[in-house]
Amino acid sequence: MATPSGWRREGNLPAELTSFVGRTRLLTTIRQRLHDSRLVTVTGIGGVGKSRTALRIAHLMRQEFKDGVWYADLARLQDAGMVQHTITASLGIADQSHRAGSETLAEWLGDREILLILDTCEHLVDACAELTHDLLTRAPNLRIIATSRRSLNAPGEFTVAVPPLAVPGDDPSENPYTNEAVQLFAVRGSAVVPDFVVDESNVQAVSELCRRLDGIPLAIELAAVRLRALSVEQILALLADRFSLLAGASRTALPRHQTLRAAIGWSHELCEPAERLLWARLSVFAGDFDLDAARYVCAGDGLDAATILNVISGLVDKSILFSFTTPVGHRYRLIDTLRQYGAEWLEKLGETEALRRRHRDHYLELAQRGEHSWSGPRQVQWYVRMRQEHDNIRVALDYCLFDPIEARVGLELVSSLWFLWVACGFAREGAVYLERALAASRVPSKERCKALWVLAYIRSAQGDLPGALAAAEECSNEAVRAGDSGAVILATKMQGTTAMLQGDAKKATALLGVAIEFHRGGRELNPGLLPAIVELSMVLFAQGDYEEAEGLLTDCVKVCTERGEQWLRSYAWYATAQVQRATGRHGEALESCKASVRIKRHFHDVLGIVLCVDVMAGLYLEMGRPEYTAHLLGAAQTNWRTFGLPQFGAPFFTNEHEQCVKECRKLLGDAAYQDAYNRGTRLSLTELIEYALDEFDEPSLAD
Repeated sequence: MATPSGWRREGNLPAELTSFVGRTRLLTTIRQRLHDSRLVTVTGIGGVGKSRTALRIAHLMRQEFKDGVWYADLARLQDAGMVQHTITASLGIADQSHRAGSETLAEWLGDREILLILDTCEHLVDACAELTHDLLTRAPNLRIIATSRRSLNAPGEFTVAVPPLAVPGDDPSENPYTNEAVQLFAVRGSAVVPDFVVDESNVQAVSELCRRLDGIPLAIELAAVRLRALSVEQILALLADRFSLLAGASRTALPRHQTLRAAIGWSHELCEPAERLLWARLSVFAGDFDLDAARYVCAGDGLDAATILNVISGLVDKSILFSFTTPVGHRYRLIDTLRQYGAEWLEKLGETEALRRRHRDHYLELAQRGEHSWSGPRQVQWYVRMRQEHDNIRVALDYCLFDPIEARVGLELVSSLWFLWVACGFAREGAVYLERALAASRVPSKERCKALWVLAYIRSAQGDLPGALAAAEECSNEAVRAGDSGAVILATKMQGTTAMLQGDAKKATALLGVAIEFHRGGRELNPGLLPAIVELSMVLFAQGDYEEAEGLLTDCVKVCTERGEQWLRSYAWYATAQVQRATGRHGEALESCKASVRIKRHFHDVLGIVLCVDVMAGLYLEMGRPEYTAHLLGAAQTNWRTFGLPQFGAPFFTNEHEQCVKECRKLLGDAAYQDAYNRGTRLSLTELIEYALDEFDEPSLAD
């Protein structure tokens, strides 16, 4: 399987779903401003093409940034506190640390040459201004294009306004056939009716239509869709009638925002009643969604579930919805301006609260299905699916956390997503949501107990051992009061994990042993039985009991293989490599590490990968390849610092690492060691994986 798209050095730019027409002078201006200023904000009214223009610039300039052009969509983000998390996720950073979010971002950006697109910032202006200033100050080769209906008012910002397209008559000397607005109508019209052309028979009507629509691209595109059923002259006549009514029969041109609303409203009126209703209901989705979600959330009260697909197809045909294919199946998306219009109608219908609750219920059910299926054969698919649903999950969580009445359901949702927070690279974000949910619902309950042990799990992964222990102990105390015996055992397991990381072998053995005995019946494979087995084997290994440790791990790998579980299996392979190395089986240990890394890259498990690389560094040292060891140490330590706390800040891992560094430095000498180490630090995460798996061009490290 290929590495996740977020890891590609070239970036994560979405494809351009439609052709880009005109705007040559504007593109040149933005490009020049971006060379002069490191922050360019593209402003303009809704529907004028800000996002589309920024995306076109990004594609044109992608070769100028050796570390890629990256895109973060902020349109559906409701909480300003999540801006950093959204950008971090867009960059493919699996941030497991408990440092400030800007610290992680700034360190990852470093001296990389990157263009970052922040799309739709107007509702988050203050947060975006503060963050862009911080990042630009600390990352000297970073450049940012923001799109917003208003300026960010950030230091060093250069603002470029995106005007509507020039319309026929603006330049008396211009040939109407070369006018950008007319060309856009022609291109979009031919997409709807393949033999449509602008010629002598209709050029005057098209020109007048473009003038009526004030050159606003979205309005022109919506009008072009009507060519399926109407001639240009008929479209113009109907639109003129509508504008006359709105303008009170005045010949004065409407303000452009009214023009856009009129065009959208006209498209809305030309939809079938079921299409208008679905358009409104689909506005509750953030980002994209699939057919099952649309059926669950939007069916009922005038919309039959069996007809949803046909109604969606009608909205796609009318260019209200975008339709596209992803690795998790076919998806749909409302562009932001049309989503806002739909949301206004949903409010008028009095359905906003009910639809938001149904949206939340759908993603709660999805989270619970993912949790129950996580230890099975579709684990990678669930990883990909939940990352795809990330925007909608945020909206569902925000709905719960902004309403005290929904706080308990919020606890249920956020804790059911433990696998997203722990195994899918969103530990920091998960910790933030869990802390908010726990603060909003303080009465002891089973939901609260679960949230507490999940928080303990996350904090241990972040290297926040005191915080992990505090959450586990609180969980244990509240679980007794709530009568939740399962939570007591999971709290015990989390206390055992913390004891292991702190180097307290005796305590860890006792606590993890209790968790294993309780879960022997096969319940709670993850996060109960299997992690406890791996962690206990590591404690036994640290105490020199290699045979028993390897026996536990062999059984764990067997159970994982039978169940199709991969994520924990990768940790079992990692721990097995430790035992094999200690017993002199270096070749086997190396293959176990590689087997672990091959699985881990499917999950973007950065910290698991660098744990394996640390073991491989020690192996190569013992195999007489100290320079290779220094390369790996440099690359691993760089990624540790970027994505989390090096070696979790835990004595269990730091002691071995420090000994490896000391011996490698002694063998190579200080100067040679530092040189090899520094060359390793230049490896990206993708390159580090390739290097560790012998898929990388090693001589390039000598450059």
